[in-house]
Amino acid sequence: MPKPNIIFYHDGRHPLIYMYEPPMQKEEYEAAIDELAGTSIEAVTFCLGAGRVFLHDTKVAEFWGHNVDKWPKITRHRTHLNAKSLIEAGHDPLRLVCDRAHAKNMLLYPSLIAQGGSDVRHETHLWDRSSNFRYENKHLEIGARGDLGSGFPFPDNLDFKHEAARNERFAVIEEVLNNYPVDGFELQLQARPRFFHPDEVESGRGIMTDWVRRVYEEVKKSGPDRELAIRVPHRLEQSLAVGLDVREWIDQGIVDVLIGYDIDAEHWVNTMADFRPLVEAAKGSDCRVIVAISSMVDSDRYGEAPIEMVRATACNYWAQGIDGLFMGHWFRAWPYQASFYEKLRELPHADVMAPKDKYYTLRTLKATGNPLDPKGEKPLPVNLEVGEPVKLDITISDDLPRWGDMGRVHEVLLRLRIENVTERSRLSFKLNGNEIPDGLLRKINEIYRMTSPRHKVNGGYWFIFRLDRDHWPVEGTNNLEVTLLEVDPDVITTPHCNICGPAFPHIRDVELETKYLMGKNFHRGYVDPDVGPGF
Repeated sequence: MPKPNIIFYHDGRHPLIYMYEPPMQKEEYEAAIDELAGTSIEAVTFCLGAGRVFLHDTKVAEFWGHNVDKWPKITRHRTHLNAKSLIEAGHDPLRLVCDRAHAKNMLLYPSLIAQGGSDVRHETHLWDRSSNFRYENKHLEIGARGDLGSGFPFPDNLDFKHEAARNERFAVIEEVLNNYPVDGFELQLQARPRFFHPDEVESGRGIMTDWVRRVYEEVKKSGPDRELAIRVPHRLEQSLAVGLDVREWIDQGIVDVLIGYDIDAEHWVNTMADFRPLVEAAKGSDCRVIVAISSMVDSDRYGEAPIEMVRATACNYWAQGIDGLFMGHWFRAWPYQASFYEKLRELPHADVMAPKDKYYTLRTLKATGNPLDPKGEKPLPVNLEVGEPVKLDITISDDLPRWGDMGRVHEVLLRLRIENVTERSRLSFKLNGNEIPDGLLRKINEIYRMTSPRHKVNGGYWFIFRLDRDHWPVEGTNNLEVTLLEVDPDVITTPHCNICGPAFPHIRDVELETKYLMGKNFHRGYVDPDVGPGF
């Protein structure tokens, strides 16, 4: 079977073993694979429990819940009962998904969460996803010295300078490779990505490279056609900063697949993510670069990304020369509906998606953010000051002149939500240096809303431009310039209220939509908003 380039991550828990009443049946567990059968998915990376405790019949690691008498969470008790009952019935959960994937012409790569906290053992509470190894070996943690500040992220991660820590992780991998009919193995190194004390990161890179080489050699020893896939932060400097020398792994040929993961955006759609440095690093090597595409939006209008947003994101990624796409947390859309399968059908085919509707967005930072890299990508919101132009880049993959000449472009919409402006505020907008005339503008009053689907956002306007051909964006990177010319003189424009938030004007959302016709002078579906139903 060819090496996979369209890969789906299944965490093995949320849409599966958490959901079913004990005792779980073999067919119910196999649904994890059955639900993807007949789609574009070529391989599934399947998570081995929660990283510290596991859901297969392991003899070298610890089984989920073996050390728990009273359960603080019902779902995790259910997980323990389901896994236990399957094993007792002769159905090892990991073997079930391996066999089922092969029966449905997919490959299966078990996936290990390399890092996780240890928690603290209490008389009245036992954290139900930790292992005795982690409880009893606090000295193996990054923060064991006690010299890290309170703001240091993940001090209870394993410190990989300790051979005992590396060996404990390796034993899990070795057992799976030698006892299950897998097609490779995935290491998740992007989750909680800290592996060494901050004073020892430089020396730690060599230790980590040696450990990766050891894993790679074990993968190949267990089967020469098996692959090692490693999920890493998509920006090389982020990986290097935590002890992952990705370039060195490529140079040494000890990784088959790098899965670039945007840890700045986490599981949220980032249409503008830049994977080109990772692609360039692997150029000329045998290592494939497959990048994670997310499907969660969590805006004021969407929870899951509509297909137009998925197309825009996928086409932008394909245009960077990647080898494939990785559906990182798409299992959150479970139970899967027709729209889910429609997205999977198109994803591998940039040429098929080219003349179809797309919905580009600039990422608005969620409150949780990424604590690892405060100097990373600067998403929205961005403040506006009178007379100071704000410049934002919007990358698109549409060749609008080509499709326009064929009569296929229906409309191009540029939308900005600018908060804390009023009807008396004046702004100017330029795209690639060209002023966008007010004649193309529609404004929507968002000064106050009683409710909204996801977030209650008040205090501004949507500025929506229906761009004519003279103002279309170009294929590639476009510069949007917004200037606040005048503020409402009767409104305070400085922070004034801890509850209501800042009052200064700022851009919170930027969106660009390209809409197409199936052919020249074609309708837009059964209900065409321009002519009404019946077309």
